[in-house]
Amino acid sequence: MSVLSMHGVTKRFGDITAVDALDMHVEPGEIFGFLGGNGAGKTTSLRMILDIIRPTEGRIEVLGAAPGQERADRIGFLPEERGLYPNMKAIETIVYFGELKGMSPKAARTEGMALLERFDLADRAASPISDMSKGMAQKVQLATALVNSPELLILDEPFSGLDPVNQQLLEGEIQRAAQRGAAVVFSTHIMQHAERLCDRLLILRKGVKKFEGDLAAAQGLVPPTVRLTTSADLSAHAGIAALRRQDSDGDWTHYEIDLADGLEPAMLLEQFTRDGVPLRRFEARHAALHDIFVHLVGSAPDALPQGEAQ
Repeated sequence: MSVLSMHGVTKRFGDITAVDALDMHVEPGEIFGFLGGNGAGKTTSLRMILDIIRPTEGRIEVLGAAPGQERADRIGFLPEERGLYPNMKAIETIVYFGELKGMSPKAARTEGMALLERFDLADRAASPISDMSKGMAQKVQLATALVNSPELLILDEPFSGLDPVNQQLLEGEIQRAAQRGAAVVFSTHIMQHAERLCDRLLILRKGVKKFEGDLAAAQGLVPPTVRLTTSADLSAHAGIAALRRQDSDGDWTHYEIDLADGLEPAMLLEQFTRDGVPLRRFEARHAALHDIFVHLVGSAPDALPQGEAQ
């Protein structure tokens, strides 16, 4: 049974359609990425899943039922808008959120201290949030989302504002949660994290789903490129959709080639071998997720205009 599913979900704010007839599902132990630029509908979708706002149309199932507070103890959530009580101590903050999710104070404190230890913050357990750096406070907030070992972990733009070391820590926690069987859903406009982490991903543009599937399926939407070095003239060779000359080294010329639809790099190499094309280098490159995003959406995620809802 899916941990999370959306069936024809639409959300309108007046004349603005933030999410348009969205279908998707997430399985236990799966890392699922919501990808899109500003205004794509990511945050709106997550808020509907959490029952913060209600859909205009469609149906959502969370842990086998409609969204609601009844299953809050089985869900962890890291909001995009970070915010903790500044005068509370780090461990007391984590315990407070654990109790809100049905944990006993003792169990929440034990798990909270284990998380602070893992996050290299055990020595700051008694420090108030106001005395912590932004990065430290963000790790405490992450701990509040993880303290109850949720079956569904939802992270809204979790990498925003984190330095590279803490980004790596967060990636490890996402993988750890999935390995123990949790379904992890996170939104991002940073393609590199999704490329490294996601079992499957969904690409949104202005509330409309443009793709759902794994990275291999996404890469199949964009023909691969080949970089090669040859002394032959390739301008009239079959199967080449676009040929870009890079530079020359004596009689040898470096090219980058876009393949025609349906032609795989191995097939092109076989053609060249059969035709006696001399090769010094032949390197196939599948599209990066950033390139796929641009192909599907039309612009890089960071370049999309600010919208009414994320």
